[in-house]
Amino acid sequence: MLAGLGRAVRSGCERRPPGLRGGRAGCPPASAPQVRLWRHAGVRRGWPGAPYSMLVPSDEVTINYRHGLPVITLTLPSRSERCQFAVKPMMTTVGAFLQDVQKEDKGIERLEVFTTDGSKVSGAALMEVLLMNDFKLVINDTTYSVSPPVKDKLSSEHATEMEDIKSLVHRLFVALHLEDHQIRKERELLQKVDHLKEELLPLEQMKARITVSADAKTSRLLWVGLALMSTQGGALAWLTWWVYSWDIMEPVTYFITYGSAMAFYAYFVLTKQDYIYPDAKDRQFLHYFYRKSKTQHFNVEQYNKLKDDLAEAEESLKRLRQPLHLRLPIQEINNKD
Repeated sequence: MLAGLGRAVRSGCERRPPGLRGGRAGCPPASAPQVRLWRHAGVRRGWPGAPYSMLVPSDEVTINYRHGLPVITLTLPSRSERCQFAVKPMMTTVGAFLQDVQKEDKGIERLEVFTTDGSKVSGAALMEVLLMNDFKLVINDTTYSVSPPVKDKLSSEHATEMEDIKSLVHRLFVALHLEDHQIRKERELLQKVDHLKEELLPLEQMKARITVSADAKTSRLLWVGLALMSTQGGALAWLTWWVYSWDIMEPVTYFITYGSAMAFYAYFVLTKQDYIYPDAKDRQFLHYFYRKSKTQHFNVEQYNKLKDDLAEAEESLKRLRQPLHLRLPIQEINNKD
C-alpha cells in the first residue's frame, strides 16, 4: 500500500457527474466493489477539493482522552468488533488492563505489551508510565504499534485550582467521616482490651500464686543469711574472749574477711553485676520465680506478650478518646470513664 494512503470499500451507489455513460446512473456492478483512496497527508497545492480523511482504519489500536481518562479502542479477534477500555492511569497496572481485555474476549491466547525496542513491559507497571511513550501490543499473532497522544499539561493556575479542590474534598471527607471512624475504632479497641483481659485473668491468678511462693523463699533466704552472719559474729567473739586470745584470732578474722571478698568477686564474675543487696534480692526472687513457673507450667513469654498488647491497646484507646471527648456531651464522657 502506498505511504500515506488508506483504502475504504464503498458498497453503496456513487453519484456520477452528468454526461458519463454506462450502467445505471452512478451504480457499478455488484461483483466489482468500488475502491477509493483516502489520503492522510496535508492538502497538496494546486489540488483544491481533493478528498481527505483522518479516519483511522478499523483494525488499529487507538487511544483517546475522554473526561481526562485515556480510552483504548481495539479490535477483539473472536468477534472482529471494536471495544473500548477506559483505564485509570495512576491506579491501573498493565497486567490489570490485559486481564480486562482477556475477560472481554476468551479467544485471546496471547496478549503482551512490548516497548519499541522489543523489551517486554512488566505487568506491575502502571498505565501512566506505559502511555508516556510508544509501545507495541501483541494480540495472538498480530502486533499493533500504538502511539499514545500527547496529553496537554495543565497550566499552573489550573493545577493550583485542582489542588485546592482536592484539599477541600479531603477536608469535607474528614469532617463527615472522621468521627464515625474514631467511634468505630474505639469499639474495636474496647473489644480487644476485654479479650486480652479475659486471656490474662487465669495467667494473672497463677502468677500471683507463684509470686507469693517466690517472695516467701527469698525472704526466708535473707533471714537465713542474717542468722548465719549473727552466728559467725558470736562464734568469733566467744573464741576471742573466752577460748583464745586476740593474737590467735586475728589471722582467722583476716582470712574470713579475705574469703568474703573472694566470694563477692566470684559473684561479680558469674553475674556481671556488683553485689548490691536489692539487686541480689531481685535476682534470687527471679530465680525462684522461673523455677516455680516451670513446675506450674506457667508460660512467661505468653504472659509478657499479652501484657504488652494490653498496654499498647490501652495507650491507643487513650490517644483516640482525646479528640472524641471534645465532641461528646459531658454526661456521655462521664459514663465512658
